[in-house]
Amino acid sequence: MHFNSKFWLKFSILNLLIVAVIGLLMRYKIGFEFPFFDQKHLQHSHSHFAFSGWISHTLMVLMIVFLEKKKEEREKKRENRFLEKYSSILTANLICAYGMLVFFIIQGYGLISIVFSTASIIVSCVFAYYFIKDLKLISDDDLAKNWFKAALFFNVISSFGTFALAYMMVTKNIHQEEYLASIYYYLHFQYNGWFFFACMGLLISFLQLKSSENPFFKRTFWLFFVSCIPAYFLSTLWSDLPIVIYILTVIAAFIQVYTWFKFLLIIIKTKREFLENFPFFLRYILLFVGLALSIKFLLQLGSTIPAISQLAFGFRPIVIAYLHLVLLAIISLFLLFYIYANHLIHFNKPIKIGVIIFSIGVLLNEIILAVQGIASFSYTIIPFANEMLFGAAIILVSGIGITAFYSIKKVKNHPLL
Repeated sequence: MHFNSKFWLKFSILNLLIVAVIGLLMRYKIGFEFPFFDQKHLQHSHSHFAFSGWISHTLMVLMIVFLEKKKEEREKKRENRFLEKYSSILTANLICAYGMLVFFIIQGYGLISIVFSTASIIVSCVFAYYFIKDLKLISDDDLAKNWFKAALFFNVISSFGTFALAYMMVTKNIHQEEYLASIYYYLHFQYNGWFFFACMGLLISFLQLKSSENPFFKRTFWLFFVSCIPAYFLSTLWSDLPIVIYILTVIAAFIQVYTWFKFLLIIIKTKREFLENFPFFLRYILLFVGLALSIKFLLQLGSTIPAISQLAFGFRPIVIAYLHLVLLAIISLFLLFYIYANHLIHFNKPIKIGVIIFSIGVLLNEIILAVQGIASFSYTIIPFANEMLFGAAIILVSGIGITAFYSIKKVKNHPLL
């Protein structure tokens, strides 16, 4: 009896569609009249469900698949208990995700939504405990092991930001700097900790990297891990940081740029033939993700210049563009690549078309937000920007809608290779 990853990943694709639909509704409310929902409540529902129902759920499933595959190589004992344990955790996480989806729309930061979000954090901690415990069955020579441990560590500590935020919301005692610091703390250790490190673990496992191939593969982890904590202050450059903290932040940004580009060059040299075995469509998605991640690290380094950081954090379109660059162009597209490259969900031509349309929507969304953000520096208004963003959201929903329909639909197809 094996872990039914296909069953759980169908929820992932469906949840991504729900995230996109809520995003479309938010874009509609900005550009047109639609008084039935509170925009702030929709935003909370959108972000919480994207994190828990789409990304965290998918990462958990893919990490369980990794663990089961490695466990098969080591031992076959206690199979049923293994499946029951992780199935229960995934079920609990989905219940929390759907609870947040509904009740953040209804009440915003209210009692029930806070209960579900707190329960979600507890579920993630339980998953971290059992997964790290089960990782002991895997050889220390497996490079992905440390990435997964670090990902779970950052996921757990990111919750401190959520608790601080929830406390401020409930007590109505909100100080602007503390409020922003808590939000960015949570976002940093989710985006650059949990999400990034888990995806890197999956990538390293997918590429079958070994330290014997190149000693820099092992150093890559430690350089990113050590730099991740001071890199949090990249999100707080708008405040008056002590000079020592600022210098550490700049060093962290340089380390990440250096590490990423050196790692990328080694991969291009050593794994070109391996990647050429995959369809052009999947290689295009991976190239898109690699380019987006390269831009992300360069933007981080650029933000260490005080004048630029003051401008960037002062304009909402810049912040939204950066967050969507990470969430959509990097994390979401990589997860879709990983799912279909490993045939964890049956891959066919309509799914290919759906993912391509989705990626086009991601690209258009980023371009429009970037142009809007740059124009805002000179307080220039871009004509029909909201309408164009709504159009990009329609493309996003259409793409992931096609992908979800053909991923969930029971049809007999042969993989498109």
